[in-house]
Amino acid sequence: MPILRRTGDTPRRSLWQRIKDIALMDVGVLVRGGVNPGSLEQLEELLLDADFGVPVTVRLVAEVEDLASKGKVKTQEEFLGALRNGIEAALRKGRSDPALTLASTKPTVILVVGVNGAGKTTFIGKLAARLRREGKTVTIAAGDTYRAGAIDQLRVWAERTGAGFVGSAPGADPGAVAYNAIDSAVARGTDVVIVDTAGRLHTQDSLMTELQKVARVIAKRLPGAPHETLLVLDGTIGQNAVAQAKSFAEAVPLTGVVITKLDGTARGGIVVAVHEAIDVPVKFVGVGEQAEDLLPFDAAAYAGELLEQT
Repeated sequence: MPILRRTGDTPRRSLWQRIKDIALMDVGVLVRGGVNPGSLEQLEELLLDADFGVPVTVRLVAEVEDLASKGKVKTQEEFLGALRNGIEAALRKGRSDPALTLASTKPTVILVVGVNGAGKTTFIGKLAARLRREGKTVTIAAGDTYRAGAIDQLRVWAERTGAGFVGSAPGADPGAVAYNAIDSAVARGTDVVIVDTAGRLHTQDSLMTELQKVARVIAKRLPGAPHETLLVLDGTIGQNAVAQAKSFAEAVPLTGVVITKLDGTARGGIVVAVHEAIDVPVKFVGVGEQAEDLLPFDAAAYAGELLEQT
C-alpha cells in the first residue's frame, strides 16, 4: 500500500523526481564525471526541505560524496541506490525493531501519548482493529478525561472493533481509569489493554508530570507495564515533530513512535529525523482515516517509496 502519495487524484512527485529535476538537472553529469559539488549542495537543500533534519542530511550527502569519489556512483541507478541504502541504514540504526512487544503474561499494556491533534484517538481505534483481526482480545481505556469527545470517540471505536471499553466521567483521574482497565483485563484474561492519555503540548510541564504519574500507576498495578509506550506524531508538522519527540522522551521512557497523516505530506524525511533524534523505533505509520490505514513500519519499503522513480 502506498504511503506518501494517497491524497487527491494527482500523484505527488517523489523525492527522487525532485532530485533529478533540481539537484542533478542533467543526469548526464553522473555518467561523465560523477557527482559534482554543486549537485551535492543542492541535494543537501532538498533533503533538508524534505525534513530529514541536519544530522541525517549531512551523513547522507557525505556517504554519496564518498562513494562518488571512489568511483562507485557514476550512473543514475547507482546514485539512487546509494541514497536508498543510506536512508534505510539510518532507519535501521540503533533501536529499530518495529514489532510490538507483547508481555509473556496477559495483559500487554500499551500506553499512548502525544499532543492534541496528532491523531492519538484514531490510532488507538486502528490499533484495536488490527489486534482484533489478529485474534486478540482488547480493552480500550479512555484516559483522556479532559475531553468528553475523546471518551465518546473511543467508545465508538470499541463498539466497532469488538473491544472492551473502560471510561469515566469527564474530569476523572486518568491514572484511576488506567488502573481500572488493567483490573478488568486481568479478571477477564484480556490480551491487550490500550491506554489513551490526554493530548498535551510538550511544553506543558504540569501535564507531563501527570503523564509520568499515569505511567507509575500502571507499573504499580502490573509490574513491568506499560510494555509499550507509543508516541503519536503528526507527520505534516515538520521539524516540530522532532522537538515534541525529544520532550516526550525526556518525560517517559518511549518504546516506539507512530507517525500519522503521512498521506498528507510529501516531506517524508521526518520519519528518519525523529528516529535519529530519539533512537526509538518507528512502529506504525498512518496513511488515512479507515481502520486498515495503519501500516506496520518497514524501513526498506519506506526508503524505496521515498525515492520511487515514477
